[in-house]
Amino acid sequence: MTETSAVPLRAIYYVLDTNVLIHDPTAVWNFDEHHVVIPMTVLEELDNLKSGRGAVAADSRQAIREIDRILGDAAPKAVEKGVPIQRGGKQSEPSGMMSVLTGETPIDQQILPPHLNDNKILNAVALLKHLHPKRSVVLVTKDINMRLKARACGIDAEDYHTDHLVTDINELYKGYLEFGAGFWSQIGDVETEQTHSGQTFHRIPRSSINHDVFPNQFFLDDAGFVARVVALTDTQIVLQHLDRERLMSQETWGLKPRDIYQAMALNLLLDPDVHLINMTGSAGSGKTILALAAAIEMTLTDKLYRRIIATRSTQGLDEDIGFLPGTEAEKMEPWLGAITDNLEALHMDDENSAGSIDYVLSRVPLQFKSLNYIRGRSFQHSLILIDESQNLTPHQIKTIVTRAGNGSKVICLGNLAQIDTPYLTPISSGLTYLTERFKHFAHGGNLQLQGVPRSALAAYAEEYL
Repeated sequence: MTETSAVPLRAIYYVLDTNVLIHDPTAVWNFDEHHVVIPMTVLEELDNLKSGRGAVAADSRQAIREIDRILGDAAPKAVEKGVPIQRGGKQSEPSGMMSVLTGETPIDQQILPPHLNDNKILNAVALLKHLHPKRSVVLVTKDINMRLKARACGIDAEDYHTDHLVTDINELYKGYLEFGAGFWSQIGDVETEQTHSGQTFHRIPRSSINHDVFPNQFFLDDAGFVARVVALTDTQIVLQHLDRERLMSQETWGLKPRDIYQAMALNLLLDPDVHLINMTGSAGSGKTILALAAAIEMTLTDKLYRRIIATRSTQGLDEDIGFLPGTEAEKMEPWLGAITDNLEALHMDDENSAGSIDYVLSRVPLQFKSLNYIRGRSFQHSLILIDESQNLTPHQIKTIVTRAGNGSKVICLGNLAQIDTPYLTPISSGLTYLTERFKHFAHGGNLQLQGVPRSALAAYAEEYL
């Protein structure tokens, strides 16, 4: 690869690791005016991963297609030198370049033994840095150990930050604002209106709240005030007043909330105008049982949805499910034990709990589906329940949420403290990405549950283990 006037000296060579393209197959488009470099080893790894029906295979195929869209029919010398990236079509001005690092690194330029693919990539980056001493060369990888090896070899390395919407997970949108001793003591002007149906709405100046405000956000204080944001303008916030006692006494398929956070979550879950809900919280905070009770109520009693589609992301699911015996539903059952466990919990006090569960399963079209099944499908009038969604990448969660058709509702559940997918962190998780991206959506809701109502043992373990 030689210097070219098409690339300004201020442009950085960003060398992408394979895991970046698996995490986000469209990553090659996200480096602005800089020069994206794909080592030949990365292309070989994508080629080895592209076969099969799993999520990794699908992401590998898409990453290959994105690279091909840029390189097109460019000649080999142009591919090695750099092909312009045209983000707005053929008529647009190119922004940035992309090239492929071809050939073996000469032995005298190798900084690590080339018996590992990671080492081959690091050798290629070191050679690129040697050939372009005036240019900044950065390896982009989701692998922490790869970044450590790179720094030990004198190579700049960083994580893929494009889909990071928060820098501190404690800043993640919770879905509610707490106002301490009294909400109304902070409000000067208010217009209150009561409708014929008995609902109460308050209009307050937006300037009276010194926080960001989003649709379907809850306001609450220690004095018992609870309200939900139902409309926003540049100057005004419209709040629907919610009676705290009525919230706490609401019952859904025999389930009552144990705290105000669960009550607010149920308020969102049961609202047919809220099409996407994210519920986060520690293990045992009630995410799954609340979502399942609301799903059965809305499907069996209210007839709002034709079926419930339950799925989850779990490490190894894409590969392991094919080796399990039986139908797709039978294969998925071990992975969706949390759903069936909570279904049993909802009916544990019945005289014949087994009979009650059989009754629900016979009346409710509850389908257990693998994520591979959901990709490429469109579901109409369905309630899609995604458990363990913290293990999804932003690209994967986009792929699933866009499957929701007319009259469908998506509920994403997850615990950002329990991520099992390699290269994902609470900041880069698809659940975090979805929460931040949809907080302005008028038909979306988010609730971070508090506490561990499951048991005193679970609460102690969550805090001290």
